[in-house]
Amino acid sequence: MEESSARAVPPEADAVDPARRRAQIAARTARDNRATDVLVLDMRALTPVFDYFVVATGTSRRQLHAISDEIELALKHEPGGARLGIEGYTEGRWILVDFGDVVVHLFDPEARRYYALEDLWSTAVRVPLEGA
Repeated sequence: MEESSARAVPPEADAVDPARRRAQIAARTARDNRATDVLVLDMRALTPVFDYFVVATGTSRRQLHAISDEIELALKHEPGGARLGIEGYTEGRWILVDFGDVVVHLFDPEARRYYALEDLWSTAVRVPLEGA
């Protein structure tokens, strides 16, 4: 693990960073729906396009759909929580849900290994999950 990956963002940062709060809600919702290997990556130092990635793995297309749907419901009433786009829902191997400053990536195990986003973006700071 690279040094920057080991840095943690303090939990109190949620109070001043609404995007981080939404990323935490998305991650918690994925975890509550039995996703595995859930992580939040702080992308702000690496790209101006979005602030956080939420990455999670599901075991089946049906589970990935449920996780995606539940995250959308959980963020629907959060300020800035409207979904801007979704890709891959029909195929269900890699579902990308775009909330603007938060992008959620839901993978089946094979696609997660193949695309290895946490390796591609290895210099991103990993944000500790609430209640983990």
